[in-house]
Amino acid sequence: MRRVSLGLFVALGVLVIASMSSAKPAMPSGAGHTFTSGGATIWYEVRGNGGGRPLVMVNGGPGFDHTYVLCSDAWDTIAKHRKVVFYDQRGNGRSGALAAGQSCTLADQVADLDALRAELHADTIDLLGHSWGGYLVMAYAARHPDRVAHLIIADSAAPKWGDTEFIFKNIFPEGVERQGPLDFADALGDSVAAKESMNEYLKMLFVSAEKRDDFLSRASTYRFSKTVNETLNADLAKYDMWPVLPTFKMPTLVLTGRYDINVAPSTAWKIHKAITNSRWEVFEKSGHLPYFEEPDKFVRVVEDFLGPRGGTERSER
Repeated sequence: MRRVSLGLFVALGVLVIASMSSAKPAMPSGAGHTFTSGGATIWYEVRGNGGGRPLVMVNGGPGFDHTYVLCSDAWDTIAKHRKVVFYDQRGNGRSGALAAGQSCTLADQVADLDALRAELHADTIDLLGHSWGGYLVMAYAARHPDRVAHLIIADSAAPKWGDTEFIFKNIFPEGVERQGPLDFADALGDSVAAKESMNEYLKMLFVSAEKRDDFLSRASTYRFSKTVNETLNADLAKYDMWPVLPTFKMPTLVLTGRYDINVAPSTAWKIHKAITNSRWEVFEKSGHLPYFEEPDKFVRVVEDFLGPRGGTERSER
């Protein structure tokens, strides 16, 4: 399986009854701002005009930009009552490609996220990390626990990168077999094979065939950096965050799609058990993207956890 599978999407798919709620894509937006962090230009966008703490959405990968999460209008629904912030991690999307020799480590990613918090003039932020983004928000919370008001860990990779439990080969053996030769051709520089391999991977993320086809219809807009993916995969092998999870004191929600096949629910369960008093939520009709397959429930769960209108936030200014 592609090494990207340990981050962003960590798949799913199983023959179960699909969610009947329809998920529209988030409203497109060309708005955004940039700032500089550690020599990298970081792009971000704020949606919603509510007061209080911003909710920062940290997308998966490593190596994807934020556009894949816009498959669902759940974010715009949440933004009716609070500010929701998207950003492209260094080396991705509108933040621009890595310059020759530019650093891209876990420490850089944590520093960039804290620089975004400062750019937002927020003493504290609510954090929601999806897949690799779940790993990143755990790392941020470990480094800056006093700056996280609420932590949401969604279908996350394991705190020790190599402990992530993915089961593609057990559920989609034919897809994994097809992908093997494509990955080999990709490694030799075949751009067509690279696209087909990524498509094969994305096809395995959904419970609902309808949702799968909807997501894939916009796949050409999702941006992926192989350089970022490979650079961070190498760096993340150094770390083990399991010992620090019991020290988390901020309110924490750990959620998973029941049929998330790469980042299996067992990974999420272990994270939940390691964080004292964390809340556990399973989306029974979802794979790796509960906000897309069960958007109504996702909004309810997130808003109930965060409280009304983002609480209050004292500005740094």
